[in-house]
Amino acid sequence: MGKIALNERSSRITQGDRRAPNRAMLRAVGFKDADFGKPIVGIASTWSDITPCNAHIGKLAIEARKGVEKAGGKAQTFGTITVSDGISMGTEGMKYSLVSREVIADSIEVVSNAQAFDGVVAIGGCDKNMPGCLMAMARLNVPAVFVYGGTILPGSYKGRDIDIVSIFEAVGQYSAGKISKGQFHGIECHACPGAGSCGGMYTANTMATAIEALGMSLPGSASNPAESEDKRADVRAAGVAVLNLLRQGIRPRDIMTKEAFENAIAAVMALGGSTNAVLHLIAIARTAGVGLSLDDFDRVGKRVPLLADLKPSGKYVMADLDRVGGSAAVLRLLFEAGFLHGECMTVTGMTMAENLKGAPRLAAHQDIIADLKDPLRKSGHLVILRGNLAPEGSVAKVSGLKRASITGPARVFESEEACLDAILSKRIKVGDVLVIRYEGPRGGPGMREMLAPTSALMGAGFHDSVGLVTDGRFSGGTHGLVVGHVCPEAQAGGPIAVVRDGDMITIDAEKQVIRLEASDAEISSRLEAWKAPPLKYIGVLRKYAKSVSSASEGALTDRP
Repeated sequence: MGKIALNERSSRITQGDRRAPNRAMLRAVGFKDADFGKPIVGIASTWSDITPCNAHIGKLAIEARKGVEKAGGKAQTFGTITVSDGISMGTEGMKYSLVSREVIADSIEVVSNAQAFDGVVAIGGCDKNMPGCLMAMARLNVPAVFVYGGTILPGSYKGRDIDIVSIFEAVGQYSAGKISKGQFHGIECHACPGAGSCGGMYTANTMATAIEALGMSLPGSASNPAESEDKRADVRAAGVAVLNLLRQGIRPRDIMTKEAFENAIAAVMALGGSTNAVLHLIAIARTAGVGLSLDDFDRVGKRVPLLADLKPSGKYVMADLDRVGGSAAVLRLLFEAGFLHGECMTVTGMTMAENLKGAPRLAAHQDIIADLKDPLRKSGHLVILRGNLAPEGSVAKVSGLKRASITGPARVFESEEACLDAILSKRIKVGDVLVIRYEGPRGGPGMREMLAPTSALMGAGFHDSVGLVTDGRFSGGTHGLVVGHVCPEAQAGGPIAVVRDGDMITIDAEKQVIRLEASDAEISSRLEAWKAPPLKYIGVLRKYAKSVSSASEGALTDRP
């Protein structure tokens, strides 16, 4: 069998007399005669000036083009969307956030296949950009490299570092009379000092690190700040790397194996990452034909310790980690401790073990990453809970908690807004278990993140004295005694749909149990009398609600 040309796909639109009209149009956008024999690489840019996470990505896309063309390819840049989670948070607009992940994946697939790109470099910033890009790469299965747009630097107010979650929590602090109006405004004005994604180990930084551990981005790129020469170098190097992958014939599904996903989970557990990683990694894996499930998170989480003192439950941000060695140093530590599979292929064309031989070590005398002999927690901080309230599973995040269990009376809310109103109007008591339902993938629709109510609880001082249960999800900035991704969701007739005010609910993260203190017969009786409410929206949200799978299956609209 002969060697496949590097431009095998793009030659379908560039080669032969019949393709003269195609070439004529390409000449109008800058192609020369010599370019028609080169591999064409699509640069998928999520640039947008609606959010700091993506405001600089247009400039990074230019650098990626330089890398591709220096390595002998021809680059074409195209755009896809972003939704700003931080800006839409707590509003109806947040219903579109998870939907945007599917739109991003669809749009990259559409353009890349329509234009017959030989390879793809995708650059993402805000939370849903990253899994959306990876899902598209898994579908396309052409040589591809992902580049994270990078973390924002911390803001500073009155001598202390602050970030976006600082202002969300300040809402609760101001409502509770703990800070003045001037302090409240000051935190707002200084929380986001420039370009880049939210600075703690929230969803963007979590997914960036997970993707590096997965092998789909270049070593060390997850922790390089957005506004840095290192980040510009990342995208240039990605342009070169995708040509190397073309030459070696390495495709995303060669990299995205079950073992590689276990590496990604290990990185998330060690760094105290977002609960969203569960949803997104399952979605990416299933798109790639890999059978990842909640049980895999449970299994890996029990053997990998929590090491990182990073926000939201810790003190530091991603830029601090970068200064002491960054993501590559953490992966080297995990590999040498036996927590990573070294044989997994990566976008460098080398294995994880080969990459990590040259990775930096963590700086001496740093206190961001704990010693393996004295971890912050002996097992992972993301815990899978099951019980009669979540028979198909749910996800809790237990980092930073002094206690990980509660039994208390349910306070039931049919939306995020109703719950937030109750918190800010001081109608919540110590020992309550708040239930927010009809916020799942179908019921929301869109599975909004409950950052506003969870941050308000923190700001009001209810750190682990109030529980919260939802079929929605959480921001990476959420912490507290909270359980999300309850499956089945209320809209699908899950038991959460029939919880009543005053019912006793138990959350026990140590025993991995979430339970409604009612008999099976009582729950069955209530469910028999329950009827699904009508879908509330038209357009993309209605289409999404009709096609989306459960959170335990990644909330996919393209089901394998």
